[in-house]
Amino acid sequence: MGIYEELEARGLIAQVTDKEEIRELINNGKAIFYIGFDPTADSLHVGHFMTLVLMKRLQQAGNRPIALLGGGTGMIGDPSGRTDMRKMLTVEDINHNCDCFKKQMSKFIEFGEGKALCLNNAEWLRNLNYIDLLREVGACFSVNNMLRAECYKQRMEKGLSFLEFNYMIMQSYDFYHLNKEYGCNMQFGGDDQWSNMLGGTELIRRKLGKDAYALTITLLTNKEGKKMGKTASGAVWLDPNKTSPFDFFQYWRNVDDADVIKCFKLLTFVSLEDIAKLEKEENINLVKEKLAFEITKMVHGEEEANKALEAARALFAGAGDDSNMPTAEIENYPEEGDQLLNILVKVGLTTSRGEGRRLIEQGGLSVDGEKVTDPNIVISKAALTNGIKIKKGKKVFQKVIAK
Repeated sequence: MGIYEELEARGLIAQVTDKEEIRELINNGKAIFYIGFDPTADSLHVGHFMTLVLMKRLQQAGNRPIALLGGGTGMIGDPSGRTDMRKMLTVEDINHNCDCFKKQMSKFIEFGEGKALCLNNAEWLRNLNYIDLLREVGACFSVNNMLRAECYKQRMEKGLSFLEFNYMIMQSYDFYHLNKEYGCNMQFGGDDQWSNMLGGTELIRRKLGKDAYALTITLLTNKEGKKMGKTASGAVWLDPNKTSPFDFFQYWRNVDDADVIKCFKLLTFVSLEDIAKLEKEENINLVKEKLAFEITKMVHGEEEANKALEAARALFAGAGDDSNMPTAEIENYPEEGDQLLNILVKVGLTTSRGEGRRLIEQGGLSVDGEKVTDPNIVISKAALTNGIKIKKGKKVFQKVIAK
């Protein structure tokens, strides 16, 4: 099985412009492909993770990745799949985010001479002359076709700014520039990027008279079809300072049963043969645990993955080392104890006493494995000195101790 066939078997490929040509290039290690990353935050998130894994797979098969940081396109904002305009970032914020992205990418992709490239489109986009761009590139785009593009549909009803309307042209210009300067012959991206990517292949054909190819990957969604990587408290980040290794592990440990095998195929390097065996495993919790461990190991390393695994087992099975679960310390805890409602607010599990009361009344809070039914319960200083384990809902855990 070639690498292209493996990508198909794993369900990674959504759309391609020319299957046979793309298959030939990828299977023979002749693809020089790029994937763009707009630096909208100071960390990559789960939504980027599958893309990084894909780049690593292809690099291991002899192909050359180009990680393109959107220092230029990030100043416009991609309207694809959005119902409102992205927040405008300063140049300083964009540059900082690009630096953070490159550092994180280096854990997955091997950069260096003759290996992967990490480029920033600010180098060519920020210096473009507007009139020159209109003459060189603008004439290659039909406004009628652009208005029919999928990436703009959600924005047409609420209003699409002229700033965002230019995003397709900027992304297409990226592909054109990379093809001309670096021999980049292929662009990969999410399925929602299809229209933008076709714009790039057409621009290369018209301006350079060459063939270039586009391949979209299946977006990581749950069984409801919504993008994965979000929790009630926000995005699941790859930066351990934004999402702890334990919380990262817990996110994957708690994916829906129906999504577990799909996540193994899309996100791990576990062989298809071994995944087929896991699919027959009757204990789904063991399979989820292995999924969480494999992904956490790739992102945070084996040591942190083992710590998260031990902490999770301590919570769910009453065994294992709980010293690695998220812990909050309360200073100057009263000798006479304090109400649990106040503790919840102090450690950030609830925003108010009222929220905590409702949580308890709805049966959504446990302390040391026992469901709390009395919202006025007081936690003694002795109990908190030893530490208590609070469980909020099904997925949020916090160890709380008095310092």
